[in-house]
Amino acid sequence: MVYVFLADGFEEIEALTPVDLLRRAGVEVMTSSIYPDRKSVTGARTISVNADITIDDAAVKDGDIIVLPGGMPGTVNLLECDKLMKMVDEHNAKGGRIAAICAAPAKILGAKGLVSGKKATCYPGLEDLLQGATPVTDSVVTDGNITTSRGLGTAVDFACELITLLCGSEKAREIRTSVVA
Repeated sequence: MVYVFLADGFEEIEALTPVDLLRRAGVEVMTSSIYPDRKSVTGARTISVNADITIDDAAVKDGDIIVLPGGMPGTVNLLECDKLMKMVDEHNAKGGRIAAICAAPAKILGAKGLVSGKKATCYPGLEDLLQGATPVTDSVVTDGNITTSRGLGTAVDFACELITLLCGSEKAREIRTSVVA
């Protein structure tokens, strides 16, 4: 299961491109509002999305992936969600896969020290927040259990990397070709 967590101010393309492409690949994906009392979440461009579940229904297990989209103030709202940050910490401690794009690698994973000793990428100009990481400018990078990506323009690469990790490179190529990316 892949859980894509949504907070008000999320970057719509960074969140929904992975949802779309992973589902095309046959992967089970759940969007989760970080708000326990509502599924409706409004993105940075005022596009409202009804999440599949709320954070109270998210049961992240071993083998699952936590996806943290960027966007402002979405990234900050994710970081300020204590329940989500506890989930991220526990999942990381067990070696669970965590994927973040745009500002989220720096402002969440970097702030929490989760990219220390790893190669990581993020939105240009935020590299100094990748505490202890070796910043790279690749569109997407996976180092250990952490996958990071640069931003909206790399959302297809980000999604295809997750498909590769879950389904293999042949399936990722098939999906990339099918959407003419």
